[in-house]
Amino acid sequence: MDKLITFTDGGSRNNPGPAACGIVIQDKDGEIIHAFSKYIGTATNNEAEYTALLLALEKAKEIKAKEVLCRLDSELVVKQLNREYKVKDAKMKALYAGVVKLTLDFEKVEFTHIPREKNKLADKLVNQELDKQGF
Repeated sequence: MDKLITFTDGGSRNNPGPAACGIVIQDKDGEIIHAFSKYIGTATNNEAEYTALLLALEKAKEIKAKEVLCRLDSELVVKQLNREYKVKDAKMKALYAGVVKLTLDFEKVEFTHIPREKNKLADKLVNQELDKQGF
């Protein structure tokens, strides 16, 4: 698989609180090839956003993608990964480092901020997972 487009979202109820991730992976033509969610326990919204991205990149690596275009509605995470903002929180630094390490497995990885309304399916997956867990 040459190029994948990922849409990720993470959410926490009560921040920090019960948290989940939503991941949608499309091929280069925009066809959804994977869509899944995962409950991650207690976390902040930002930790959930990073975890969702980690899960998406791990799946892209499994699929053997060469290029991954990552779409997130978290401006903070995108700006940190594009080195516009520094990462100060210890937990966030570890998650950031995990993402950076995974990017080395691809020829190209791009992080782009998108408006929340363009990330509806990933957001829906987060909320469905939290509802399913009873939160």
